[in-house]
Amino acid sequence: MRNLGRFWLTFLALAALLLVLAVACEEEEEGITTGTPAVTPTPVVIGDPDIQMILGTHFAQSGTYGAAFAPVLAGLKAYFNYVNAEEGGVCGRRIFLKVEDDGYDPARAVEVVRKLVEEDQVYAIVAGLGTDAHSAVWEDLNAIGVPDLWIMSGAHKFGSEPEKYPWSVPLLPDYYVEGTIFGKYISENLPGKKVGVLYQDDDFGRDELAGLKNGLDPTKNEIVSEQSYESTALDIRPQVTSLKDDGVEVVVGACFPGHCHQAIKEADRLDWHPLFFISYGIADYVSFMYPELDIRLMEGVITTQVKKLSSWTDDPAVAEHHRIMKEYGDSPPSNLGIIGQLAASLTVEALRATCDNLTREGLMDAVHSFQDYQSDLMLPGITISLSPTDHLTFEAMRMMRAMVVDGKGKWEYFGHVISFAEED
Repeated sequence: MRNLGRFWLTFLALAALLLVLAVACEEEEEGITTGTPAVTPTPVVIGDPDIQMILGTHFAQSGTYGAAFAPVLAGLKAYFNYVNAEEGGVCGRRIFLKVEDDGYDPARAVEVVRKLVEEDQVYAIVAGLGTDAHSAVWEDLNAIGVPDLWIMSGAHKFGSEPEKYPWSVPLLPDYYVEGTIFGKYISENLPGKKVGVLYQDDDFGRDELAGLKNGLDPTKNEIVSEQSYESTALDIRPQVTSLKDDGVEVVVGACFPGHCHQAIKEADRLDWHPLFFISYGIADYVSFMYPELDIRLMEGVITTQVKKLSSWTDDPAVAEHHRIMKEYGDSPPSNLGIIGQLAASLTVEALRATCDNLTREGLMDAVHSFQDYQSDLMLPGITISLSPTDHLTFEAMRMMRAMVVDGKGKWEYFGHVISFAEED
């Protein structure tokens, strides 16, 4: 994506030259056009006059992250399929989602997003996955004015400076705020316990660590060990050993499923049993399905979330999610699938409000019109309010705990909705 601005200057100059040549040929050959017709840049109008709106996303579809977050993509695609089939699309146009696999690799993310924008001419990027991968492309999307909606990352930077990055809106709760909530909970409920942090060495992990330090009361709890790892690391057992050796009693893990599970398993192998707090990226039924992990080891793990659970089939909205995934999806209903469906439904809601102004600017105006908005897939008491100066989509969460009943794992909420604001 780098040098996209320079690309368009060159592209427009070439287009102008081709147009001049075409006109010259027409004059010389009595109106018969020869050569290549001039090509216009990426359209600014949202909606192909033919029949479709072309949206795009970069998403890990291969490797560890591809397997872990496949349900998110499945939920995203299934909801768009449902809207096309049962509602005729939006504004009289069908939605077409172009998905490019970046393998959660920043360099590949640059490559595939360049393709989506320059070749496929998508009108918006929706649900781009991952802190590392999206960090490589979001500044350029803002530079060229492409809506960058419902980013699948809670990295603080994506929503903290909307005036500087007006085209980017994250979907997931801010990791800094989640870390703050963890810290407050630990100091209020586990005073005196020694705290250790296992974190991915990127914006995700560093935000969670900063939030934890913000939320902990230093007179009640001390962070005695900070262990980082690279997102590409295959083995984090040395970090787990260090946490144990440092006397940690409570572990806050800013990690995704593969690394989180490895840490929990290794702790058990070391006959060490701290209380684990894990970022919400692990809060799905797939957390209990990794073959190398005894699900009993997940008992008591704590996380946070903002949405209803896929197991709540008596809830009409969740029951509808099950129907949509069955009829239009390629994956079973899941908690992560609900996140994907939520991103798609927010996109559709914004597009519906844009039918009279089908431009990229109109789409962003519609996103900013969300005030105290509540999807039927969100928990009661949690709403979305956005504006040109506020791009933090979620500012309240509830705590969740892993439970194992009759050999099966599940997540259950406990406590009340916790509202928070960033603290300096």
